Amino acid sequence: MLTLNDLSFDFGGRYLYKDVNWQIKPGERIGLVGQNGTGKSTLLRIITGEYQPTEGALSKAKDCTIGFLNQDLLSYESNESIYHVALQAFDKALKLQTEIDDIIQRMETDHSEEILNLLGEKQEQFEALDGYNIQFKTEEILEGLGFKTADLQRPLCEFSGGWRMRVMLAKLLLQNPKLLLLDEPTNHLDLPSIEWIEEYLQTYPGTVIIVSHDRQFLDRMVTKIVEVANKKVYQWAGNYSKFLELKVERDELQQRAFDNQQQFIKQQERLIERFKAKASKATMAQSRMKMLDKIERIEEVQNDESVMNLRFKVRQQPGKVLVTMKDVTKAYGEQVIFKHANAQILRGDKIALIGANGKGKSTLLRIIDKSEPIEGMVEYGYNVEKTFYAQHQLESLNINHEILEELVHMGSQKLENELRTILGCFLFSGDDVYKKIKVLSGGEKARVALAKALVNEANFLLLDEPTNHLDIQSMNILIQALQQFEGTFITVSHDRYFISQIANKIWWIEDDEIKEYLGSYEEWKYFMSQRAKEIQKAAPVVKQVKKEVAEPVKTVNADNDKIKKQLQKQLDEIEANIENLKSQKQTLELQISDKDNQDRIGTLSEQYSVLEKSIESKNQEFETIFEQLLSL
Repeated sequence: MLTLNDLSFDFGGRYLYKDVNWQIKPGERIGLVGQNGTGKSTLLRIITGEYQPTEGALSKAKDCTIGFLNQDLLSYESNESIYHVALQAFDKALKLQTEIDDIIQRMETDHSEEILNLLGEKQEQFEALDGYNIQFKTEEILEGLGFKTADLQRPLCEFSGGWRMRVMLAKLLLQNPKLLLLDEPTNHLDLPSIEWIEEYLQTYPGTVIIVSHDRQFLDRMVTKIVEVANKKVYQWAGNYSKFLELKVERDELQQRAFDNQQQFIKQQERLIERFKAKASKATMAQSRMKMLDKIERIEEVQNDESVMNLRFKVRQQPGKVLVTMKDVTKAYGEQVIFKHANAQILRGDKIALIGANGKGKSTLLRIIDKSEPIEGMVEYGYNVEKTFYAQHQLESLNINHEILEELVHMGSQKLENELRTILGCFLFSGDDVYKKIKVLSGGEKARVALAKALVNEANFLLLDEPTNHLDIQSMNILIQALQQFEGTFITVSHDRYFISQIANKIWWIEDDEIKEYLGSYEEWKYFMSQRAKEIQKAAPVVKQVKKEVAEPVKTVNADNDKIKKQLQKQLDEIEANIENLKSQKQTLELQISDKDNQDRIGTLSEQYSVLEKSIESKNQEFETIFEQLLSL
């Protein structure tokens, strides 16, 4: 449906891409990844036609419609209700509706056959556009993205940037383009909305290309990864986790090739230096110089998985209990957030506060910070030193300071070498530390603010959406920093991978109270799913017991034995299938790791991905039948 042929793009005298070839096919779900500055968003803008390639060509099918969600849409202003803004997706249907209304009005005085035929014609066109369902579709998508029914008639201008972005996403989904481009779509979504959009896009009929730092979102959403690196695009079958596995193998090969080439270049340069002054060898030296000029240089591998060799210590250890909340009540008008809520934060807690937007998560952080007025009590324990990181902290950075200067002004008494080491961990190396804050991107400012929070040596951190504006590499740095942090923290985040890596406790707000689960995010998810199943099963249990009592015992036992045998037979067959698939998988792994098969790596990877899905499907089938067998 869309093809890039030998495409190159020059930006400010530097090539972002050189001779790129990429064919985008119908129905693909693609994750577009790469380090900051490699040009992922630029590539999306080339696809939309906003930027023109320097060389090469982009061709697309005539019926290929493109929808593009990007951060520029945050600035869109309108006094219309969010319902009417989203409804603009049905431009043709709305125009037809206006024409139909005009015709009906004319029919009050004009009863001719012509006008009746015209009405029928317009109504057929309206029905062909599914016009009678546009209201339902618009409400369904807006509510799926977290809006309450009462919000739909509120003007767009009353909402914050994040909520406006959701409206623009709703409008885009309603337009149903053949090619959907999403640049960081989860940045402004809460967990329920992310899960809803995942489910919605799973059955989306068109092609979807996603740029995202949310690893779990990519894992669930995409079946193919396109990596932008070394001015090229590389294609990988499978989701993001599979891409990371295969990329290790490719990087090892590339690094060996780079090292060998560098060794060869140094040998040639030594020969040239040695013989260029000798008349008898000058021709040979010149020839080798020309050869080196023409040689296609192999790029050194850029490592996305930066490792932090630094522990963030605390100035002093606090007592066992850091924060006690007693009988806390908070409301905004009639909207009750907490009612007589109680909670404690203990030394060593790594708490993730999760849930839908509007539930009061940021309010709770401010209550713990004692910057939000409440009824009730919030009490700090012995030796508690806190630092509060929130998005407004980015505005509190002194834009006229250099990065290093900003950390010096924290008053942590650390030497310049120590501060430079810390900034290096946050991807500011060399002369980068002398950049002015005012020239930094949103992600770079976020990294500076996070470095400041950790340099402070506080023993208690409050972090409100710390992963916003961070790319995957920066996210890995923050995860390592928090894993090695010797103090206590509570963080609000909607990034499931981030939460799963750093939290040992989960908090959520339910029934105007603070609920707590002692365990990881994955364990909490299992606990919540089991709780939901128990609630669903509670009602029908009594009815089923009555039916079973009425049946003769012998018949029931005989039937059970028969069913057990059938189920056991199915289990044996599935188990044999799984073993066979695993054997095929091992064979493929050997083929993938074989250097002679590097030209077939794409095909082998696709086969590997299909096998993995088959094994997963068979395992699920095995578990389902096994549970049926246990119940008998």
